[in-house]
Amino acid sequence: MERCLAPWAHRGGGTSLERPVILGILNVTPDSFSDGGRYSTVKTAVERAAEMMDEGADLIDVGGESTRPDAEPVPWAEEWERVGPVIERLAQRSIPVSVDTTKLDVARRALDVGAVAVNDVSGLRFEPEIADLVAEMGAGLVIMHMRGDPRTMQDDVAYGDLVGEVRDFLAGQIEKALRRGCRRDQLVIDPGLGFGKSAEGNLELIARLGTFTELGQPVLVGPSRKSFIGKALDLPMEQRLEGTLAACLTALERGARLFRVHDVGPARRALDMADAIRNAARRSVAPDF
Repeated sequence: MERCLAPWAHRGGGTSLERPVILGILNVTPDSFSDGGRYSTVKTAVERAAEMMDEGADLIDVGGESTRPDAEPVPWAEEWERVGPVIERLAQRSIPVSVDTTKLDVARRALDVGAVAVNDVSGLRFEPEIADLVAEMGAGLVIMHMRGDPRTMQDDVAYGDLVGEVRDFLAGQIEKALRRGCRRDQLVIDPGLGFGKSAEGNLELIARLGTFTELGQPVLVGPSRKSFIGKALDLPMEQRLEGTLAACLTALERGARLFRVHDVGPARRALDMADAIRNAARRSVAPDF
């Protein structure tokens, strides 16, 4: 029998993990690998967020700096100029928002205008003070593994023990966040699919995801439309939906509870169906006396 996870605590009161949680990706950037430039105005971004909520998203993950391979960094003020008006408008509409940022100044302003969580793809490496902010504000925090930064992360994707190194990093960063005042129920971990890993390494991370659930924190995965799917299936980005869903469903079976995706509707239906089957299987097991 699986251990029941407590809700993910954040400023919006928390999100239940009883069913799979979906974070809808909203990139308000000109250069993201999948949808760069599509939602560059407040109007189009808000409309897309509302559409994803209607399709079944639990939160909207808003990012203003591309983290694709070789992406150039953006000054915090420019990043905030992109995401700030969108986050504020969504918060006014009571849409739960996580801010996808590695910058303390952006995270603080986002939480001030209504974001409920911070998604830090650096895993507290760039600005560990984000953990202090999260503790102070009672926000949620996603801690992700990435080797290097977006400009360098694909330069070296060789590991002696990929799963072990990622696990050890996440375990260490959980402890760092706790020492800085965060509570365990605020923390979600992410092995960082596509961030400093080979195509084969990403498949291994999904296949051995149970290693990360052993750390005791909810696990998030973000396989959506990524190049490892394209390599495995020999498909361009716009034809990777089925591969994304297969990765999500496999991750669900291995213990993931949160999923960051572009295609919310199909992911919602597929994950809910798979979860219903898993729940039925658990109910059919006779209790031990």
